[in-house]
Amino acid sequence: MKFCNLRRLAAFAAAATLVALTAAAALAQAPTPAPTPNKGDTAWMMTASVLVLLMTIPGLALFYGGMVRTKNMLSMLMQVFTCVCLVAIIWVVYGYSLAFTEGTSFNMFVGGLSKAFLAGVTPESNVETFTDGVVIPEYAYICFQMTFACITPALIVGAVAERMKFSAVLAFIALWVTVIYFPIAHMVWYWAGPAATVAAGKALAAAAPDAKAAAQAAMDAVLANAGLAFQWGAIDFAGGTVVHINAGIAGLMAAFVVGKRVGFGREAMPPHSLTMTLIGASLLWVGWFGFNCGSALEAGGTAALAMINTFVATAAAALAWLVMEKMFKGKPSLLGAASGAIAGLVAVTPASGFAGPMGAIVLGIVAGVVCMIFCSAIKNALGYDDSLDVFGVHCVGGIIGAIGTGFLAAPALGGTGIFDYAAGKVADYDMAAQVVTQCKAVALTLVWSGVGSLILLLIVKVIFGLRLGTDQEREGLDLVDHGERAYNY
Repeated sequence: MKFCNLRRLAAFAAAATLVALTAAAALAQAPTPAPTPNKGDTAWMMTASVLVLLMTIPGLALFYGGMVRTKNMLSMLMQVFTCVCLVAIIWVVYGYSLAFTEGTSFNMFVGGLSKAFLAGVTPESNVETFTDGVVIPEYAYICFQMTFACITPALIVGAVAERMKFSAVLAFIALWVTVIYFPIAHMVWYWAGPAATVAAGKALAAAAPDAKAAAQAAMDAVLANAGLAFQWGAIDFAGGTVVHINAGIAGLMAAFVVGKRVGFGREAMPPHSLTMTLIGASLLWVGWFGFNCGSALEAGGTAALAMINTFVATAAAALAWLVMEKMFKGKPSLLGAASGAIAGLVAVTPASGFAGPMGAIVLGIVAGVVCMIFCSAIKNALGYDDSLDVFGVHCVGGIIGAIGTGFLAAPALGGTGIFDYAAGKVADYDMAAQVVTQCKAVALTLVWSGVGSLILLLIVKVIFGLRLGTDQEREGLDLVDHGERAYNY
């Protein structure tokens, strides 16, 4: 009886082992299931998109509107609001495709039209985050990047506030996002993604000696499938070059081409409502958490790092601006505090996911001091009429942030370093080389946007004209352009 039981047990064990081996073989042959979005990441990206929209309307609209004179308040609100509406439609028609798909022979500069009219995008289609195997719904990514495309040209209108007519504003914005914004976004942010890079890196590491050349060629092809600045190795976490330098230099060109406001330098032009300006600045700060933290594309540690950096850099910049005002003007102002906060937000944007919190504080202090000097002493010395200091805050602050990121991303200074997907680890950090690369990306943006914006402004000037007559400008854009007043007493 015992021997019979042992035989039965042995037969059962053999059968179980055979079944297990067969199942293991079947699993080995089965394809790896495609990654699916995490609901937490998806919810966060949808929330971040709404926060960035909040930055623009009502945040930017109120921030700018409060700084103009009463007779131009409604026109400022209209320009910002309509910019969002116009760019949102352009984005889904062809903008997303030009910015974030693979182009042809011009792939270094701009994408193609494979996803024009959102062709092929469905609720089931996903895009990769910055982690191999992690994805989010493509619609969520499209909406998030749409809000970036909407706010960037809206920043420009502050440079020509109170004098550029509405039809010219809309024509310029449509041309500008097409010729300037989409290519810059592609050059800085487009790449093949983590999955392709990781796979090519593993294949190269595992290749036999006689197959190394082919594996290296495959890796080179993956790395070459990226925008020009990305190929250089430039890093811009949330838009220092793409958004702020891009819009800031365009604003300066617009201020020069459109010309000064009637009475500029001879008449007082104080903000009509600093209360609204502070409300707008505060909404910008709140919404900026979506801007910076959302750029991690996941609800994880990098988003949390961007969050604390967005807190402390902004606070440091506002305080630094106030100290500078107290030293040189005798009194700290509310407008200075609000402007300093925006300068800090601008500067920390490219560094928010790379710098440590102490580095972000230093970056904010530098931005607050330098931007205050540009918006007062240098602006007055050069005599240009950048109505709402788009160049002094966004372009100068963006340059400080972009170059500063090269320093502050260094692990030795508390930064995260740069992850090497091919090697599967954080790469050795060469600070000098990275700073040089950051300067190249800044120069690329300044030249592309500066020269391109100048050409586009001249085209719009010839076709539409840029501004109203002197008497109409004195009456105010609210009534002349829109037949309404912001306030009726």
